[in-house]
Amino acid sequence: MTGELYFDVALNVPLNKTFLYRHPDETTVLENEDFFGRRIDVRFGNRSMTGFIVGTHTSFPEDCGVSKEKVRRALKFTDKDNVALLTPELYDVATFMSRYYLSPIGETVSAMIPSGRRETSGGSFAFEEDESSFKKHQLSDEQKKAVSGILEGDTLYHYLYGMTGSGKTEVFLAAAEQVLALGKGVIYLVPEIALTPQVTEAVLKRFGNTAAVLHSALTPSQRLGEWKRILKQEARVVVGARSAVFAPLPHLGLIIIDEEHDSSYKAGSSPRYHARQVAMHRCVKNKCPLVMGSATPSLEAWHLMQTGAIKKHTLSRRLAGGALPKIQCVRLGQQGNDACISNQLESEIKETLKRKRQVILFLNRRGFTHFFRCQSCGFELTCKNCSVSLTYHKAEKRLRCHYCGYSVAPPSQCPSCGSLDVGYSGFGTEYIEAEVKARFPNARIVRIDTDSLTHKGELQEKLAAFKAGQYDILLGTQMVAKGLNFPSLQLVGVVMADTALHLPDFRA
Repeated sequence: MTGELYFDVALNVPLNKTFLYRHPDETTVLENEDFFGRRIDVRFGNRSMTGFIVGTHTSFPEDCGVSKEKVRRALKFTDKDNVALLTPELYDVATFMSRYYLSPIGETVSAMIPSGRRETSGGSFAFEEDESSFKKHQLSDEQKKAVSGILEGDTLYHYLYGMTGSGKTEVFLAAAEQVLALGKGVIYLVPEIALTPQVTEAVLKRFGNTAAVLHSALTPSQRLGEWKRILKQEARVVVGARSAVFAPLPHLGLIIIDEEHDSSYKAGSSPRYHARQVAMHRCVKNKCPLVMGSATPSLEAWHLMQTGAIKKHTLSRRLAGGALPKIQCVRLGQQGNDACISNQLESEIKETLKRKRQVILFLNRRGFTHFFRCQSCGFELTCKNCSVSLTYHKAEKRLRCHYCGYSVAPPSQCPSCGSLDVGYSGFGTEYIEAEVKARFPNARIVRIDTDSLTHKGELQEKLAAFKAGQYDILLGTQMVAKGLNFPSLQLVGVVMADTALHLPDFRA
């Protein structure tokens, strides 16, 4: 090919545009060589960066905005094997996300693709479960109807609605098997790999080497290795958390979103995408079904089911049998004390511990108490940045915002009226931990929330220790409200259940 090539390069910078570069000096250009999606190293300002080629020009584009002499030459292509990590389909997804979530195109592309420079093997999971628990099961009539309803017909969006233990996972796996038999790929999303081990194990045991797992424990190089396995179609089933929705499967045939209601599917940093929304876009473009599942659907999904935009498939009974748990709602205001644990819950905990069984106490509030409040004028101390109530952390002796990190020392009097009649309202996991230790001094107690986890792998260590019977009472935030299996568990207490209503969110 004669003449000089110019590349449009997407860089991980907060500017919603691509940047023009000349091809590297030493590059030998082959006739009709395709550069789209390949990584390239460039100088941007006074720093070196890696970007993605999203456009090629055989001559200098006149609408560039700068003179030809000012266009820099790229340094080199990043990958020696010249594999394009960004596919045209994924770039279409990135363009959609950039427009829908108002995020720069370069930041969006960079969030989708692994950042590793060289590939290594992805490592493996070690399973302790009995092999028989992952063998293929005979489907019930309801399950067969759900599988055929998902894979047949013109509807793209489906929802599998059924209580815990009704066999939703088996429906997902059966649908995935049929899609794989057609030579297509499957993406299976779970809220968090570490907290959903049963599902991950079931998928890997069923599909073996044809499955790839994209999880947070992988290094960037390991993620790159798995990414290339998917591109080469060595892995056609991809299991992972939120970011696995970007898996570059060449022939996508099905996307599964397990526990669709989970808040972890929404990204907390730019691009602030929701995996469900991205999955819907990919399924429309690939004309393949999207199936979501949960015992407690999100408000948005439930509304779409009611309006017919999503087709609902119901599993009405537990396949393994067993009675549903007894649920009792207790009004703390009628207890006659200021404690956060009711008399009924206390007696049930005592009875459970006497039987050598285990207890989980759930509260979706970190910290020692909830918010600072003046008893005289009703003033509440809020974050100056976010306008949400500050949470008191006893260990730090600070009031802290859980959104932006702003903190302040607790005042001794009301900043509004000067009253000394001030206090704290609400309860947090630290407060409950102190109260539980006071009431049950002989019980072995472990707390799990963001504040108590200090090193990598500690979450898995604490959950494994509780499962092994090393603790009697587990208390924590939403981290303990996942699909976990504890054989000795007998009692679950939801402390201050109405605190979830005091959130500035229509889902509250």
